Amino acid sequence: MSKKELSECDICDLYITPAIKAAGWDQFKQIRREVTLTPGPVIVRGELSARNKKKKKFADYILSWVPGTMIAVVEAKDNTHTVSHGMQQALGYAEILGLPSAFSSNGDAFASHNKTPQDSEDIETEFPLENFPTPDELWRRYKKFRDIKDEETDLILQPYYTDGSGKEPRYYQVEAINRTIEAVAKGQKRILLVMATGTGKTYTTFQIIWRLWKAKAAKRILFLVDRNILADQTLVNDFKPFGSIMTKIKNRKIDPSYEIHLGLYQALTGPYEEDKIFKSVTPDFFDLIIIDECHRGSAADDSAWREILDYFKNSIQIGLTATPKETEYVSNLTYFGEPVYTYSLKQGIQDGFLAPYKVVKINIDKDVDGWIPPDGMTDDLGQEIEKRIYNQADMDRILVLNQRTKLVAQRVMQLLNATDPFSKTIIFCEDIDHAERMRKAIVNVAGRLAIDNPRYVMRITGDSVEGKAELDNFIDPESKFPVIATTSELMTTGVDAKTCRLIVLDKTINSMTTFKQIIGRGTRIDEDFNKYYFTIMDFKKATEHFKDPDFDGEPVVIYNPDPGDDPEPPDPPTDEEDDDETDEGPEDSGTKKIVISGVPVKIKNERIEYLGDDGKLITESYKDFTEKQVKQEFASLDDFLKKWNDADKKQVIIDLLEDHGVLLENLAELVGKDYGDFDLICHVAFDQPPLTRKERANNVKKRDYFTKYGEQARAVLNGLLEMYADKGVQSIEDAKVLKLKPFSDIGTPLEIIKNIFGGKLNYEKAIQELENELFKKEETA
Repeated sequence: MSKKELSECDICDLYITPAIKAAGWDQFKQIRREVTLTPGPVIVRGELSARNKKKKKFADYILSWVPGTMIAVVEAKDNTHTVSHGMQQALGYAEILGLPSAFSSNGDAFASHNKTPQDSEDIETEFPLENFPTPDELWRRYKKFRDIKDEETDLILQPYYTDGSGKEPRYYQVEAINRTIEAVAKGQKRILLVMATGTGKTYTTFQIIWRLWKAKAAKRILFLVDRNILADQTLVNDFKPFGSIMTKIKNRKIDPSYEIHLGLYQALTGPYEEDKIFKSVTPDFFDLIIIDECHRGSAADDSAWREILDYFKNSIQIGLTATPKETEYVSNLTYFGEPVYTYSLKQGIQDGFLAPYKVVKINIDKDVDGWIPPDGMTDDLGQEIEKRIYNQADMDRILVLNQRTKLVAQRVMQLLNATDPFSKTIIFCEDIDHAERMRKAIVNVAGRLAIDNPRYVMRITGDSVEGKAELDNFIDPESKFPVIATTSELMTTGVDAKTCRLIVLDKTINSMTTFKQIIGRGTRIDEDFNKYYFTIMDFKKATEHFKDPDFDGEPVVIYNPDPGDDPEPPDPPTDEEDDDETDEGPEDSGTKKIVISGVPVKIKNERIEYLGDDGKLITESYKDFTEKQVKQEFASLDDFLKKWNDADKKQVIIDLLEDHGVLLENLAELVGKDYGDFDLICHVAFDQPPLTRKERANNVKKRDYFTKYGEQARAVLNGLLEMYADKGVQSIEDAKVLKLKPFSDIGTPLEIIKNIFGGKLNYEKAIQELENELFKKEETA
C-alpha cells in the first residue's frame, strides 16, 4: 500500500508519533492523542435539538511539558494533503489554549508556526520529520511567550488535583487556572476572573486554591460568598477533597485550627462593631481570599465586602464574576484590575459547553397599547383609580390586573403541557406580592397537577421559610418537586439549577447585570437528564437586552472614584445598580398597588426566535436550518444524488449531515415518519415531492428487476425490500440483519452471503444495486 493510500490514523502511527518520540517526548506523560477540546454547539429549532459536530474542536496531538501544562499542538492530515494543510486548524487550537507553538504534518515533514521567533527566524517554516523540536526547546518557547521567569516555574508547574476518575479541567478552565497562578507567581495581589454562569467557576476556584495551597503559596484561605446555599454546595461538592482542613465559618467564630474557610459575608460583618468578627483574627491571618460573585457589592467602596477586603489588604484577593460590573459608583475592574482571563456566555454556547436558548416573545394588549380606566372606575377595594395611561412599566408594580396574571399562568402551562409539564421552571416576578399571586394563578391553571402534588409550584422568595426550604429540592435533578418556582430576586444568582428548562420573565429588568444572571439560571447542560437547551418566555420585553452590545461585550470602566467630582450623592441602589438580594433581604418595594379583577386582557402577538451561528437571535424553522446545512455540503440536487448513489453505505451521508446538526428523525417529526432519509433530505433541502418508503419499495417490485437472481437470492432481496419499507436504509446496510426473520429461515448470514450470493463482494454489490433501484433519479423528479 502506498503512503497516499494510508489513513490519517496510519500516518500518525507510522510517521508522526515516532518522529515526536524520537525528539525526546515521553509517550505516556507528554504526548496526548485525539484530545476533544469542545463538543460542538447545540442547535435548537422548535422543540428539536442536536449538536453541530462539524464545529467540534478536536486536536490530534497535545504536547505537555508536565501533565496539565500544555505547550504545543500538532494537527495531522493524510498524505493526500500538503504538509501545512492542517496549520490553520492547529493555530485555532493554539489560540484558545494560549500556546505559542503549532505544527502540521502529512507524514512527509512538519510545518511549524512559532509565535516567539528570534530576529533572524521566520514565523512559519517546514522541516524534516527527524528535526521535530525537543521538549526543552518548546518549554523555553512557552516560557518566553507567557513571560514566565525561572523562579516562577515551581509554582506554575504545581500539579492539579486528580481523583483517579479521569475528570480534568476543560480547556478554558485550564487557561483560567494557569493565568491566575501565573499572576500570583508574578506577585499580583488583585486578580479578576470573568467566567459565564454554568462554566464551573467553583471547580476552577478549587483547582486554583489546591495548587496554591499545595505549593504553600497560600496557607490560610477564605472563600467568601453571600448565599448560604453557595457555601453549603461548595462544601459538599467541589471543595470536598479538602476534607478535615476545611470548615464553614459559623457561630460567629473564625477557628484558626482550619486552613480552608468558607465564609458567608453576613456572618463575618454587620453594621455594629461587635458584628465584625473578621477582626477577631489579625490582618495577615488569610493569605488568599476568593470573592465569589464579586459583582454583587464587593466592588463598592462602602460595601461590607470591601470592609473585609480592606482589613486583609495584604492577602491575595481573587474576584470571580460572570458579569463585570461598571456603574458610576461601583467598579470591580477598578478594584481588581483587568481580568486575567474571560470566558463569555457566547463562547460557551459556541463551544457547546453551555445550553443555547430559544426566546418566546409575548406581547399583552394592555402592556403595549396601554390602558386608561373609565371615568369613576374603582379597584377591588372600592377605591377610585387615578385616570391616566397605565402600560407595561406599571403592570404588577403599580397596577395589578388579575386577568393578566391568569393569562400569563395559562400561557406558561400551555407551553409546559405541550412539552413536559414536569420541566423545571423559574418565573421571575416584580416582587413577593406578584410572586405569590403568580403561584396561586399557576395552581389554578395546573389543576390536577397541583392537587395531586402540593409542591408542584412553590413561591421561593426571601421571606418564605417554606419556599426557601424547597430550594435544594428545586435544584436537585433527582427531585421531581417543586417543578415551578415563582420568585423575585432570590433566585437571580447562585442557584445551580442544572435541569431548568424554562425561564419566564414577567419582571421589568433594567440592569444588564441582573439580566445576565437570570439567563445564567438556564445555561447549564445536563446530558444525564437530556437537557441541552432552554426556553425563555418573555412578557416584559426584557430580552431586548440581547440586542445590547454590552450583553456579551467587554466592560468599560466608567467608575468615578472621587466623590468630590459628583455634585450630588448617589441615590439608593436601584434595579440598575444592585437589585440582587441576600438570603434575608426584602423583595418588596412597599408601594400600594391598584388591584382590579374585571379588566379583560389578551395576547396581542407572539414571536419565537433562536440563537444563530453569530450569537444573534433569528427567526428560523428546523426546515430552514436543515436546508441551509444540506446546501453547505451539497451544491445542488444533482450533487447530492451523485454522492448519495456513489456512497457504498448511505450511513456515511447520514453521519455527515448529523455532524452539521441535522438529525433525520427530527425531520421525520416535521414531514412524516413514513418517509425515508433520502426523501426527507430531497424534500426539505431541494423541494422534491417525497415518496414514502413503502411507495419506493413497491416501485422496485413493479420493475421486476429481481428476475436475474435465483429463487433464494430473490427471497433475500424481497425480504430486504420489506425491511427498508418498514425501517429505512440503515437497516439493510448491516449484514447483521440476516440473523433476523425471514432471513434466518433461509440460512445463517454466512450461508446466505457465501452460498446464495457467491461471497461478500457479490452480496455487497447486490445491496448496492437494490439501493440504486430504490433511489432512481426519475422517482424524485
